[in-house]
Amino acid sequence: MGTPAFAVPSLRALIEAFDVAAVVTRPDRPRGRGGRVEPSPVKAVALELGIEVLQPERMKDEDFLRRLGELAPDVVAVVAYGRILPGEVLDLPRLGCVNLHASLLPRYRGASPINHAIINGDAYTGVSTMLMDRGMDTGPVLLAEKVAIGPDETAGELSERLAEIGAPLLRRTIALLGEGEITPRAQDGSLATYAPMLTKADGELDWRLGAEEIKNRVRGLHPWPGTHTHLRGRLIKVHAGRVSETSEAGAGPGEITDVSADGITVRCGRGAFVITELQPENKRRMTAADFIKGYQVKAGESFA
Repeated sequence: MGTPAFAVPSLRALIEAFDVAAVVTRPDRPRGRGGRVEPSPVKAVALELGIEVLQPERMKDEDFLRRLGELAPDVVAVVAYGRILPGEVLDLPRLGCVNLHASLLPRYRGASPINHAIINGDAYTGVSTMLMDRGMDTGPVLLAEKVAIGPDETAGELSERLAEIGAPLLRRTIALLGEGEITPRAQDGSLATYAPMLTKADGELDWRLGAEEIKNRVRGLHPWPGTHTHLRGRLIKVHAGRVSETSEAGAGPGEITDVSADGITVRCGRGAFVITELQPENKRRMTAADFIKGYQVKAGESFA
């Protein structure tokens, strides 16, 4: 059970080692700017490999549950499926439902663990496999692998890495589970933290934050929902930047203190942040140097 590109390496890894009876994925939805109805990345791979695909609108759909019962799976592997599994599904497989989660549980339970690890400035994260129960990422952990986060790594880049690292971990987990050679480890709920689902509103930059915090938000919210600010009343997406080596004392948060080919320096609550790539609303992504030329940006103006 999976939907986005993050789940594709796991599907391919499982196909190499086991008999994958079917793939369950979210129904086809309009995607991209054109709004064309397209299959999920997981469905596209399943069709390419000739695997049966199930796409229930509701997890308790009678036809769907009947078909799952006919398949009689030993185990259900779940990777970024995007739906809560009801008891009827959790109780079906002989060995249970095994989830690959992109954090070191119980840290960052929830929908956006990769984003929040970067937003919070963590030096490392990881991937965990767990036996699913009726809670939100509360089941006992089976295996885990720690992964360092690069200082400039975005959520999109880290997601791609964790997908590749998690795939063999999931395959190994299921193999050991089938052989009875793995012991589930209960999570310590007192250590749990949460990573709620993101919205576009989360991308609004607050220049009163420190420069390092601004950098982490730009990285952690890229590519979606992305970060943005406003200049001259127009929305500006901020795609990349770095912490300035100078403190820019005397200016207020959001004030532009320097413009150059290297970037647009903006005063933050602590320190300063240099925007290197940005995108005006309804325009293309561009370097700060091109933006400065086209919009005649000057020191003394402010982002808000």
